[in-house]
Amino acid sequence: QVQLVPSGGGLVQAGGSLRLSCAASGSIFSINTMGWYRQAPGKQRELVSTITNGGSTNVADSVKSRCTITRNNAKNTVYLQMNSLKPEDTAVYYCNADIWVAGGAHRGYWGQGTQVTVSS
Repeated sequence: QVQLVPSGGGLVQAGGSLRLSCAASGSIFSINTMGWYRQAPGKQRELVSTITNGGSTNVADSVKSRCTITRNNAKNTVYLQMNSLKPEDTAVYYCNADIWVAGGAHRGYWGQGTQVTVSS
């Protein structure tokens, strides 16, 4: 059984910062790409940023200058540092990880969402 447990969401004023974390646990053999997605009310889920196990990153244009994704492979944890937050960043943020589990199965896993609310 694999779980992704996020933390770090909350309410922040525009211009503020938040750091999201997501820790993967369970019968994990290895983790490939980890990332963050978000879904605002009435909108589709969209990519925020991903990072490979080698450290290569992909960041959405909408957050490129304001967000940094990192990971700690020893802790199976991915982080998203968000600065200069805007009201339009308000959404439920979901972590995702591409995981090989013990026994050879391989698929993507989602964490439960964490709410980020940016007030103007």
